[in-house]
Amino acid sequence: MSVFVLDRSGLPLMPCSEKRARKLLAAGRARVHRLVPFVIRLMDRHADSCAFQPLRIKLDPGSKATGLALVRDTETVESGTGEIQRGAAVLSLLDLVHRGRQISEALTARRSMRRRRRGNLRYRAPRFLNRTRKAGWLAPSLQHRVDTTLAWVTRIRRWAPVTAISSELVRFDMQALENPEISGIEYQQGTLAGYEVREYLLEKWGRKCAYCDASGVPLQIEHLHARARGGSNRISNLALACGLCNRKKAALPLEVFLSKDSKRLARIQAQAKRPLKDAAAVNATRWALTNALKATGLPVELASGGRTKYNRSQLGVPKTHALDAACVGSVDAIKAWRKPT
Repeated sequence: MSVFVLDRSGLPLMPCSEKRARKLLAAGRARVHRLVPFVIRLMDRHADSCAFQPLRIKLDPGSKATGLALVRDTETVESGTGEIQRGAAVLSLLDLVHRGRQISEALTARRSMRRRRRGNLRYRAPRFLNRTRKAGWLAPSLQHRVDTTLAWVTRIRRWAPVTAISSELVRFDMQALENPEISGIEYQQGTLAGYEVREYLLEKWGRKCAYCDASGVPLQIEHLHARARGGSNRISNLALACGLCNRKKAALPLEVFLSKDSKRLARIQAQAKRPLKDAAAVNATRWALTNALKATGLPVELASGGRTKYNRSQLGVPKTHALDAACVGSVDAIKAWRKPT
């Protein structure tokens, strides 16, 4: 994790390594400005006399946690094709844990206590339509996600010369998943074919086989109502199955295949129609966060979760919230992402 650096007036400079920060502090050229995250202030340097490189904040918004990554944009030209490869050198990784669940539970408890207290006031006339909400209103548990994410973006901009922002607009394109024909050529034949659907199904079915609960094995996309019997590609008709269960079921109706396991049949039918709660929370706040990021005045790049997973898989990066953020957007290579042990 790089160390944030300020000049003697408090203006942001390029971050430096931990080793260089220790040398500056030992030589008396810098002072500790902040402990968490660690920020130093140079006593003999002005921002006007320094050179800067393009820095970018990348965000992976989530329901329970949001990943933030501060990266340095790099560009290289391939010698054979002459194509420009866009890369990112990771400087800092942060995980921002949200308190949405605690806020929702606290508001529910407050509402219950107020309802009980008002029930004792028999003389009080009932009031139902005396409250209005402004356009764009979000529940406090959702607004909290937007406010805390924007607060940390503002803090990082205060400590580093950020020139651009990249963010996932939505983890799953719910409309395209529900109706694949809405933009068929892009989702069915493009480079990202299958990534949006597969990532959604992995989350929805808990990364295990719907029929035998097997995990840690290759999972295949399974049509609950077989295509041979007129089943569609809608997300409500898709599940995950291991290879053995997929071959066993083949084109059998779900009711016939699970005729001896009525409990699992009922659970699968209910799960197939159940929306993904966390994805719905992210989708509810996506435009509010996007508009807040655009209000900063910086160029904002938007991408989908399918693109993020594709980049992470192609580059061999493990899955964490912060590393997912580093893979957001158009990126062909990532450097210095490995955390020290």
